[in-house]
Amino acid sequence: MIYAYIRVSTDKQTVENQRFEINRFAKQRDFQIDVWVEETVSGTRSAKDRKLGVLLKRIKKGDTLIVSEISRLGRRLMEVMSILNACMLKNVILLTVKEKYELGNNIQSQILAFAFSLSAQIERDLISQRTREGLARRIASGQKLGRPMGGHNSKYKLTGKEEKIKAMLEAGTSKAEMARKLKVSRNTLAAFLSRNGVGIHSN
Repeated sequence: MIYAYIRVSTDKQTVENQRFEINRFAKQRDFQIDVWVEETVSGTRSAKDRKLGVLLKRIKKGDTLIVSEISRLGRRLMEVMSILNACMLKNVILLTVKEKYELGNNIQSQILAFAFSLSAQIERDLISQRTREGLARRIASGQKLGRPMGGHNSKYKLTGKEEKIKAMLEAGTSKAEMARKLKVSRNTLAAFLSRNGVGIHSN
């Protein structure tokens, strides 16, 4: 199947120029367009929220997708690269009229595949860097990180077992033995008892 995708950003723009360019390109290649997909939507919107997203799910190995220029796929670099990568993974040939790109099983596509992986790694590194910087700012401002030790665990694991714990305390059961019977760590048990104002044997 040969698909042609046309996108304009506003109602004031016309799809006719793109249609003309694609038809002329197809005639030169002796192609017959099987399906036209047109939409009026901003290229900054995610592909999954556009007709393009439906098209990308429909296309399969051996299909061809033609666009007038690569910017019709989207305006954000990572979005466009993600779309190109999806086509490559499906072994779909992507043709652009203006730039004369032909992405498929060729050296140009292999170079782009390397660029995809490099860009993804850079994005992951940037996210990691922003996370570290955010933590550093919180520490510098005096904020405590994480939850209090044993806070949630002791609440959920030991809540409702107060009578059992009380009985073991009265029987003189050791901390280690109580933790083993209750199937929690000694720290979790200690935090629970401390929060409830109960002392415990240290052995």
